[in-house]
Amino acid sequence: MRITLVKKVEPFGVPSKKVELPSASPAKKAEPAAAEEEDDDDDINLFGSDDEEEDQEAAKVREERLRQYAEKKAKKPGLIAKSSILLDVKPWDDETDMAKMEECVRSVQMDGLIWGASKLVPVGYGIKKLQIQCVVEDDKVGTDILEEEITKFEDYVQSVDIAAFNKI
Repeated sequence: MRITLVKKVEPFGVPSKKVELPSASPAKKAEPAAAEEEDDDDDINLFGSDDEEEDQEAAKVREERLRQYAEKKAKKPGLIAKSSILLDVKPWDDETDMAKMEECVRSVQMDGLIWGASKLVPVGYGIKKLQIQCVVEDDKVGTDILEEEITKFEDYVQSVDIAAFNKI
């Protein structure tokens, strides 16, 4: 192990000297500063002000601002919770008219329901299922109600499954 001592090196330039003015001596400067510090300590009130009128007025202003904020907040419409749902609508067999089935599914109309894109997805043995996208407002349309409405078309729809459910 090697230890190296480092010597403090003064920077190049003129060494600084303390300059005192002849008109003021250091003893006279210290006494008035100490007296000022003592006076400043008496002016500080750490536990609140003694002036109650200012406190009451500040409380009135604060209450007025809170009331205005509450009114503004009440006027603002709340955020509407929406969900994006991908439904798998399965037909009875390969002879089911898929165009008619999609037309029946899209005929379901509710407040807060918007139908989106759809496509036919092969399941097997020539059977295809209908995948259809919809956006619903959570407070107005429930998934159970939506499934019941679609399965009312018994001639075309065997079952309805939720393939994907995403909050927006």
